[in-house]
Amino acid sequence: MSEPEEPAGPTVIPTLRYRDAPAAIDWLCRVLGFKAHFVVPGEEDHLVAHAQLTLGSGMIMLGSAREDEYHSFVQPAAGPNALLTQAAYLVVADIDAYYARATAEGADIVVDLAEQDYGGKLYACRDPEGQLWNIGSYDPWAIKEG
Repeated sequence: MSEPEEPAGPTVIPTLRYRDAPAAIDWLCRVLGFKAHFVVPGEEDHLVAHAQLTLGSGMIMLGSAREDEYHSFVQPAAGPNALLTQAAYLVVADIDAYYARATAEGADIVVDLAEQDYGGKLYACRDPEGQLWNIGSYDPWAIKEG
């Protein structure tokens, strides 16, 4: 039996829900450098049914918090300082420029920019709804297996 063919793009895509998805999309694009790839408005003007944002070859998907079957599994962060069970790591080439933009935009920097023992630099910030974003120049794909 042959192996199934893998998709052409990334095969792991984080998904998030936001109370104010349009504001989250704006913040993620303006502060972290995402690009709005595909956005489906919700039935009401202030809602987003589905959005796909890209950064390099990566992608996240998000939508407005709402009462549906998925809501029983995934909800927005409980608040701007909530404990989380997951966080995204964004690989960027020019970490200093990303950090400068985030600080200029007033991002809530929770881990200051610093060299890491394993290579590269990293900082972490929270978005306005409390999701944690780790941004670093360390590229784990550059490590050879074995």
